[in-house]
Amino acid sequence: MKVVIAERNLLPHRQMLSGLLEPTGATQSWHDRFDEDRLVTDLADADVYVGGRLTPAMARAGTQLRLVHPVGAGFDKVSCPDLPAQTQVANTFHHENSIAEYVVAAAVTLRRGLLPQDAALRAGRWATPVYRDGLPQPRSLRGAMIGYVGFGHIGRRTADVFAALGARGCAVTGSGRIANPDGLDWYSDPSDLGRLMHDADVVVVSAPLNEHTAGMIGAAELAGLGPDAVLINVGRGPLVVAEDLYEALRDNVIGAAAIDVWYHYPIGDDVASPSELPFAELSNILMTPHSSGVTAETFEGRVRDVADNIVRLAEGRPIQRVVWPRAECNTPTTVDSK
Repeated sequence: MKVVIAERNLLPHRQMLSGLLEPTGATQSWHDRFDEDRLVTDLADADVYVGGRLTPAMARAGTQLRLVHPVGAGFDKVSCPDLPAQTQVANTFHHENSIAEYVVAAAVTLRRGLLPQDAALRAGRWATPVYRDGLPQPRSLRGAMIGYVGFGHIGRRTADVFAALGARGCAVTGSGRIANPDGLDWYSDPSDLGRLMHDADVVVVSAPLNEHTAGMIGAAELAGLGPDAVLINVGRGPLVVAEDLYEALRDNVIGAAAIDVWYHYPIGDDVASPSELPFAELSNILMTPHSSGVTAETFEGRVRDVADNIVRLAEGRPIQRVVWPRAECNTPTTVDSK
């Protein structure tokens, strides 16, 4: 069995993955950067591809592929329709704890006004109502309503952490159903998105991106959120209309936002503007480079999942968390996978 690995987030865990694959006797071919031409050549005799990006040319070259394994939940950059009929695509998670930490940290940072306080104090100004008249006292999260747009692994774990701080919750999901609604005041389907935006002090966006959810939050929804509220997007950038988000922040239609998922991503290096719009000029936004789930603990868990599925393949046992061919797979180029 030959395994081609082109996931840079696994490089720090190479020894761990190699050790877990020892029982299979698999030959491992590691790539420290994404080079489509090299990968096309390498995939010609590969059984397994580990990586979040598989182009049409790579998929067509991998005529013997039996398993493609993104090292995350998203598989939107895997060209599934170009894969051989026998190929399965499986995903993995383990990011919910890390993302929950990020969401709560971002909510505290933005609701408490820590970004402008930091900027002011660097210039010698004490931007707190203790020293400056007219500034409002910020509110804590106790009693705050957290609105979840999407309520899967991320939403459930995030709600548990917020609940420990005394916050309440409400949610909308594509189906309107939630397996474990503990801690939610109410939940519904997207027809109640406007109600959620009106009720929430903090909105956490973690829905999947598809033809039904793209652009689901626009000017009207942001206006419903209001000038004191916070939007946190850890799902996919295009779930929120870029122009409407920028204008809502610029014009203080909403209070602040933390954006971890974007509209443009680097290709081949670490340099790229995340949007054509000048979000970086705004003072009421926390901008992070799709890093909310990137911790050592996240990828250690994912390594175990990937290795387990490769061992299963070698032993003829069922693959876990198969998303293709059982699920539809799109390949948009404007988003990245976690």
